[in-house]
Amino acid sequence: MLMAPPPPLLSLSALLLLLLAASASNAAAKPVRTQSLLATPLSPDRSSAPSVLARDDDKDVFAASTVSFSVVHRDDFAVEATAAELLAHRLERDGKRAARISAAAGAANRTRGGSGGVVAPVVSGLAQGSGEYFTKIGVGTPATSALMVLDTGSDVVWLQCAPCRRCYEQSGQVFDPRRSASYGAVDCSASLCRRLDSGGCDLRRRACLYQVAYGDGSVTAGDFATETLTFAGGARVARIALGCGHDNEGLFVAAAGLLGLGRGSLSFPAQISRRYGRSFSYCLVDRTSSANPTSRSSTVTFGSGALGSTVASSFTPMVKNPRMETFYYVQLIGISVGGARVPGMANSDLRLDPSSGRGGVIVDSGTSVTRLARPAYSALRDAFRAAAAGLRLSPGGFSLFDTCYDLSGRKVVKVPTVSMHFAGGAEAALPPENYLIPVDSKGTFCFAFAGTDGGVSIIGNIQQQGFRVVFDGDGQRVAFVPKGC
Repeated sequence: MLMAPPPPLLSLSALLLLLLAASASNAAAKPVRTQSLLATPLSPDRSSAPSVLARDDDKDVFAASTVSFSVVHRDDFAVEATAAELLAHRLERDGKRAARISAAAGAANRTRGGSGGVVAPVVSGLAQGSGEYFTKIGVGTPATSALMVLDTGSDVVWLQCAPCRRCYEQSGQVFDPRRSASYGAVDCSASLCRRLDSGGCDLRRRACLYQVAYGDGSVTAGDFATETLTFAGGARVARIALGCGHDNEGLFVAAAGLLGLGRGSLSFPAQISRRYGRSFSYCLVDRTSSANPTSRSSTVTFGSGALGSTVASSFTPMVKNPRMETFYYVQLIGISVGGARVPGMANSDLRLDPSSGRGGVIVDSGTSVTRLARPAYSALRDAFRAAAAGLRLSPGGFSLFDTCYDLSGRKVVKVPTVSMHFAGGAEAALPPENYLIPVDSKGTFCFAFAGTDGGVSIIGNIQQQGFRVVFDGDGQRVAFVPKGC
C-alpha cells in the first residue's frame, strides 16, 4: 500500500493564507475614529424681525476716532422666513456661484495689466442659514457706513452710489460721492482704468467706467473712482480704487457692495499692500451661532496681525493658475475618514493643469458647500457611508446632497472624523458640524460635500467654519488654524 508523502508546501501556503486572512481581519476590525455631533435640527419657527445688528442704528459709528463695526450674516436680514426656506435659497445661490467659478477658472486670464494691520468684525447667523458674510466699513469723508460682502473669488471693490439709475434695496444709506471730500474720479487714460477686465470711458467727462457681471445674472456698473475707506479702530486707507455703481441689479440683497479679496491687482489686499502687506485672515463663525449671541462676532484682519502666532506647519503653499489670477488655489492631496486615508482619491483628479487652467482646488469664502471632482467625491462619500454604517440613512437625499441621515430623536451622535490633508503637511481636522448639517426641522442631517464636473474643486465656507483661514499673500501660502475664532 502506497502512502502519500506529506505536502509541506501546501501546508506552508495554507499557513500564509491564514496569516493574511488574520491580518485583513485585524485591519477591518480597526476602530473607526469618531467624534460627537450635537444633533440639533433646524428651527421650524419663522424669523420675526431683522437682527439688531442688521438695523441701520449706527449713524454715529464713524463720528469718533475709535471706530466700532457691526457685522452681520446675510440671513440676519430675513423676515418671515424659516430656516429650511433660507437653506433652500442658499443652496440655489451656491449652485450658481460654483458654476460661475468653474467657468471663470477655465477661461483665459482677462486681467490687464503697517504694523498690526486693519481689523473689522465678522458675524454669521444661521438661526436661519446662509452662505455670504458681511463686514461693515466706512466709505468717504465723512464716512458713510456700508455693509460689504467679503469675497475671495472677486477682485474689484464696488458699492452702490447715488444718484441711482437702478439700485436694489440695501441696508442703510446709499453712498453719495457728491457729499464726500475724498472722492476722486479716475481718468480714462489712468493705469487703474486699464487694469479693469470690463472698462470703458465716458468721453464727455473723461471718466473711467467699470462693469462687473456675475454668473447668476447680477450686474453692477458705474464710475471707477478712488475713495477713502475707514476700518475698525479708526484706521483710514486713502485712494482705494473702487466701482461706484449707479446701475445695479441682482442677488445682492442687503449689502451695499462687495469687498474683493482675490489675488488680482485691483483687489483690496493688493491695493493696501504697500502699507499693510498682502496678508489677511478671517474666521467664519459657526453658521448656527445665532443661537448663542455671545459667539456671533469674529474678525477679518489685514496686515501683519493676520498671521498672528500661526505655526509654519499649519501652512500649505498657494498654487498659481496662470490663466486666472483671482482665485486662491491650494494642493489638496487627500482626505481621511474615521482616521484612515480615503482610497481611490487620485491626485490627478485634484491637481491643477496650468496649460488649460482646469482642475485644482480653490479656497472660497462665498461658496458654501465644498465641491470635489466627481471621482474624488465618490470615493469620499463611499468611505463616509462605510464608516457611518451605524447611522440610519435617509432615502432620497436632499437638494445637491446624496448622503443624508435620519437622526431624529437623538441628541448626541458619534460620527466618523473627517480631515483634509494638504501639500506641505498641513491638515484641517473638521468639527462634525462642518460636514453633517441639518436640512430640516425633523432631524435630517446631510453630508455637506458634493461632486462637480465643472473642472475645479472648491473648499466652501461650511467646511471653513471655526478655523482662522490665513491668506499669506507675501509668503504665498494658506493656513487653516483650528479654534482660531
